[in-house]
Amino acid sequence: MCTAASYLAAKDRLYFGRTLDYGCSYGESIVCVPRNFPFDFKYEKSMKNHYSLIGTAHVSDGYPLFYDCVNEKGLAMAGLNFVDNAVFHTKKSQGINVATFELVPFILGQCENLSQARQLLKEINITDDSFSEKLPASKLHWIISDTTGSLVIESVSEGVFIYENPVGVMTNDPPFPYQFTNLCNYLNLTAKTPENRFCAGLPLRAYAKGMGAIGLPGDLSSESRFVKAAFVLKNSKLDSEENAVSQFFHILNSVDQQRGSNEYEEGVYEITIYTSCIDCSRGIYYYTTYNNHQISAVDMHKENLDGKELSVYPMLEKENILFQN
Repeated sequence: MCTAASYLAAKDRLYFGRTLDYGCSYGESIVCVPRNFPFDFKYEKSMKNHYSLIGTAHVSDGYPLFYDCVNEKGLAMAGLNFVDNAVFHTKKSQGINVATFELVPFILGQCENLSQARQLLKEINITDDSFSEKLPASKLHWIISDTTGSLVIESVSEGVFIYENPVGVMTNDPPFPYQFTNLCNYLNLTAKTPENRFCAGLPLRAYAKGMGAIGLPGDLSSESRFVKAAFVLKNSKLDSEENAVSQFFHILNSVDQQRGSNEYEEGVYEITIYTSCIDCSRGIYYYTTYNNHQISAVDMHKENLDGKELSVYPMLEKENILFQN
């Protein structure tokens, strides 16, 4: 299970990222894809030239299977588990057929902004093809964002649906329309000190700070993480733009999963394997891992973006503690 967020810190500064919550790692790396790396698609024409990309991926047989990613134009995308509702279909004779594992590079490789992505997605049928025998089609849904807004893409039994996402948050099941409507159950929450609305005749007052958020969910279910992340994100205030990266990590850290809190199989615990923060305007990928809270970064513009070879940086897993004496 995971949480993704899209945070517009300034008019032209978008920060986008996610937590990857699971019981084990698949060997994720930070991968930079240059403009001339060839993407061969199962049904559509190969993409020999495209926008450069950077994100977290599992590289299999030289192919980056992206979890989250941004292109050089600042359009970002992430795929999160959608196990109970995702339904993918066989190839159709009409439209564009794209397998689940191809969707991120297919969109980000050729779309400069959210408007272009929105139009292209209307023509796409997401197919159920596996990448390989060992890597079947993952049951996912996707969030895609730029400075103008955010979309959620869900392929279910009725077809592919594209939802405008004014919240800028996505978690897992149930589908996005339910998650958004569920926010109405929390209309009373506020970041401010609450006033007495219980009864005008009683001398009631807040006796501690933070009581305006009483009722904010704190459990690890996807429904509760959606509400918690949305509340923290939409009430987020920056003291300065230079602290935007730190602030973004604080937003996602509000839904961290700690080993031992979520045992989904006997002796198997879901944890936040990594947390990412992408500065979409600068093409810088920041991340932390479960055992390394120091923020690490890879800058796509320090790579040869006109090359043909992937640049792969394994995630730093060992805690790096700075001693000051």
